[in-house]
Amino acid sequence: MTSATTMPFALAAEHRERLMRIAREVSFGAGTRLFEEGRRADRFWIVRTGTVALDLHVPGRRAPVIESLGQGELVGWSWHFPPYVWQLGAEAMTTVRAYEFDAVAVRAMCADDPGFGRAIAVWVGRVLAHRLHAARTRLLDLYGPYGGDGRP
Repeated sequence: MTSATTMPFALAAEHRERLMRIAREVSFGAGTRLFEEGRRADRFWIVRTGTVALDLHVPGRRAPVIESLGQGELVGWSWHFPPYVWQLGAEAMTTVRAYEFDAVAVRAMCADDPGFGRAIAVWVGRVLAHRLHAARTRLLDLYGPYGGDGRP
């Protein structure tokens, strides 16, 4: 797990401060589903404490965990791209405290200020690229013919 506070794609201080003005503090108990794949993506979170698991629906199997997210990390990116539908699921693995953001409000802020909008788009895009790589790696580990080490 890599913290967004140390990732090179964390938001610049000025944009982070602006985003935090509309943050709402929330908490989730262990085992709480934050969202389900295929449902409407209308909010997102930044983890303050605890761990959130991202999972992927696989018909006939238990949803594999793609990545675990912790302090400072963005939970949810589907809110940023039409049709605003979750591409993964998420569950609190421990008690989670997080900042919650209303997606419609953030998209409006992005539309009103192109500089802010670009910063958010780059941030979310980099998180998305990281998550896709993590998902690919995890799925190869789970379902590849030779497992994760590349040996028969």
